[in-house]
Amino acid sequence: MASLRSILKRFRPAGAPGAAAARAVPADRVAERSAELEPLLALLDDVEAAAARIRADADDYAARCRRDAAEEVTAIAVRAKLDAAAARADAEARARSETEAELAEVVRGGDVALDALRARVAERMPGHVDHVIAEVTAMVAELAERP
Repeated sequence: MASLRSILKRFRPAGAPGAAAARAVPADRVAERSAELEPLLALLDDVEAAAARIRADADDYAARCRRDAAEEVTAIAVRAKLDAAAARADAEARARSETEAELAEVVRGGDVALDALRARVAERMPGHVDHVIAEVTAMVAELAERP
């Protein structure tokens, strides 16, 4: 009986056409590769399923992140509007306060000028009154002398 090796030797892959060689069966490279790779590729099915789960989880996580970011942007925009309104009100109050302070200063300056004017009037008025009385008295005397 022939050994296993000698039997298998008959089915060794045949070489390229050309010079005569020992008899052989043409090699089916696709079948050889398929037979060799199918068990390995079958092991990758679980890995492929795990990768699909990881991608799905990543897509869910990305969607949650986008949704959370959109909510945060909305909250920031609302806070910014409130802060802007408060800042405007604060600026308006400061401007009003500064304007009122300037107005009070102008009024104080006017009061000082009015007091100074009243003091000058009080000081000069008796002399002017005396002058007017003298002028009127002179005019009346001159009118009385006329026939």
